[in-house]
Amino acid sequence: MLNVKTFTFNPFQENTYLLYDETKEAIIIDPGCYEKEEKEALHQFIKENQLNPVQLLNTHCHIDHVLGNDYVKRTFNIPLLIHPKDDPVLRAISAYASNYGFPAFDECEADDYIEEGQEINFGKTTLQIRWVPGHSPGHVIFYHPETKTCIGGDTLFQGSIGRTDLPGGDHETLLEAIKTKMFSLPDDVKVYPGHGPTTSIGFEKINNPFVGERAQF
Repeated sequence: MLNVKTFTFNPFQENTYLLYDETKEAIIIDPGCYEKEEKEALHQFIKENQLNPVQLLNTHCHIDHVLGNDYVKRTFNIPLLIHPKDDPVLRAISAYASNYGFPAFDECEADDYIEEGQEINFGKTTLQIRWVPGHSPGHVIFYHPETKTCIGGDTLFQGSIGRTDLPGGDHETLLEAIKTKMFSLPDDVKVYPGHGPTTSIGFEKINNPFVGERAQF
């Protein structure tokens, strides 16, 4: 059975996700841990639950979602996987990290790339990869059909969507991607977003003011 542990890190209140199953193998998605205490909280949970992290994934590579990439890679000796279209986004961070208040940011390169149609496998768990651009060029989501779980990053929030005014963002692209790649999932799929509380596909289909049935186009 898939388990999802949520940590909320850094001043952006970013959601970091740790996924694991009964085999104790685990993956870490979007580690936003920057301060020592945040890194220790992630590490302590993994240690207490005797988990074995095997992969590090980024839904996308904006600074608040990758602050802990280097720490996680070094601590657990695991590879970082991202979509190739977000590689320039990741490489650009070191040039502006200090301006965002993160002078101790440690640069971290991707070890491999993931594309839509591929799968992420750990333990007895398989996640589907869907490319949902618009917030960033290479934004992906991870979907587990058996438990109807979606790790959505900064695409779809409870009552909102990801911002599109950052470099590489595009509002219409994001709207179309949500409608085709996310709203094609079952209504009872639980969405774990990059910020804020969980929501469901069915709720957002009706109520989301940007892409739902009640949206004003």
